[in-house]
Parts: sequence; structure tokens; C-alpha cells
Amino acid sequence: MSDQNSPIEDAPSTPVLTIEGPRATIRLNRPRHLNRLQPEDLGALLNLFDRIEADATLRVLVLTGTGRAFSAGFDLGAIGAAPGSDTDGRSTPAFEAVVDRLEDLTLPTICRINGGVYGGSTDLALACDFRIGVDSGEMFMPAARLGLHYYPNGIKRYVSRLGVDHAKRLFLTAEKIDAAEMLRIGYLTRMVPADGLDAEVDRLATILAGNAPQAMRGMKRAINEFARGALDDAAARRRHQDSTTGTEISEGMKSFAEKRPPRF
Repeated sequence: MSDQNSPIEDAPSTPVLTIEGPRATIRLNRPRHLNRLQPEDLGALLNLFDRIEADATLRVLVLTGTGRAFSAGFDLGAIGAAPGSDTDGRSTPAFEAVVDRLEDLTLPTICRINGGVYGGSTDLALACDFRIGVDSGEMFMPAARLGLHYYPNGIKRYVSRLGVDHAKRLFLTAEKIDAAEMLRIGYLTRMVPADGLDAEVDRLATILAGNAPQAMRGMKRAINEFARGALDDAAARRRHQDSTTGTEISEGMKSFAEKRPPRF
């Protein structure tokens, strides 16, 4: 696996991490197979999530794919197989657990959808806070066509983010939809031409990296809890109260008065 600031590997590999200032980027890196996720990729992703979250200098995560697709989802041949072990001898995590972990990352996340997004990777992208996609992209969820009852948290994400009707359409018909329709139903945050993808991701990442990290962390948690119908109201109110006397609001108010960008 590549590490900080090293170039993307030509050979297929587990996900590649690069770090540029306050931004971390994870790139799925099996382009010959449209970045289809293998069991060993799941443990690698969890390790990268832990490393990113432990680094206080990082303010935003971008998740993307190498080549012409974001991801073809999880390897169908591994579905239903007995749990394996990764290179460290630990059992292979469930795909659902990896997506849940991504959704719960404390820092804001952007999915840079550079092409098609299929199967389980539709949920991986949906677990990100924002999804910027190219206008030539497409998505489909083939579970019904394959005879697979999707895992519950993935269905919950579809329902809470896209609504019941859109979730039913995508899961029950296994219909492929194009980028314009992905935008219309709220799957995409923004749709852009391929040559504008990086500029739009950069723009959003810069905004997120410049905002107050503790305030964003707490509000992201509350929003996700609201979406699940499981808000910890007392904890959210404590975070709100703490924020009214914290260092972030002090700097935010000072920078506003001085007509300059805040320095969090």
C-alpha cells in the first residue's frame, strides 16, 4: 500500500492513501476490474480510516477511484464465503461494517465519483457526506437481479438519504440510472463535466477544511443520528452549550469582526 504523498501505483493494490495539507485522499486502486473491492481491501480501508481520524491535522477526506470508474462494488465471488483473514491474521470485516465506519468518521467526507458506481459501492459513496460526480456517470444496485437481500444498514442509508420511493425503485427494479437522474433524486450533491471534477472537489474540500472542526464534527454526528431516528439529545445539547464558550467560537467571532478568514 502506498502512503503519504507517494504516487499512485500502476499495479492493482489495496486502497492508496495520499495526504496534502489538511486533506486526505483514499483512492480505490484496482482499475482493470473497475476498482472492484476484494476482502483484503476492507481491512485496509478500516486501517486507513483509523489513521486519518487519529491525525488532528487532517480536516477532510476525499474518497475516489483510479481509472474510468469509481467502483464496481464488492467482489460477488466473496459474498457468502466463510470469513477469511487479512495479512495481519485478523478476520475479514463485513462490508457493512466498513461502510458504517466511513459514515461515522468524525471529519467531513467527499466522494469524488469519477465514473460508474455499482452494487455495494453505491452505498460506500452514499456513506460520504458529499458526492461530486461526472456527468457521464451512472449507477445501479443489482441486488434484486442477483437474488441478494441487501444488508439492513445499507437499505437504511438509501431510505434516509434518498427517500422511500427512490430506495424502492433502485433496489427492487435494479434499474440503471444516469448522472442527471442521480442528481435529480439527490444521490449526487453536484454533477460536473469530467474536466471540472477536480476543481469542484477542490472547492468543496477547501471550504470544509477551513471551517471549525469541532463544530462540524458535532453537527455531523447529530445529523447522522437524526437521519437514523436515534438522536442522543442530551449529548447534542452539551456540545451546543460547550461550543458557546469554546475556542472555536472565540476565533470565529474575532475573525468575523476583523473581516478575515478564521484560523481554526
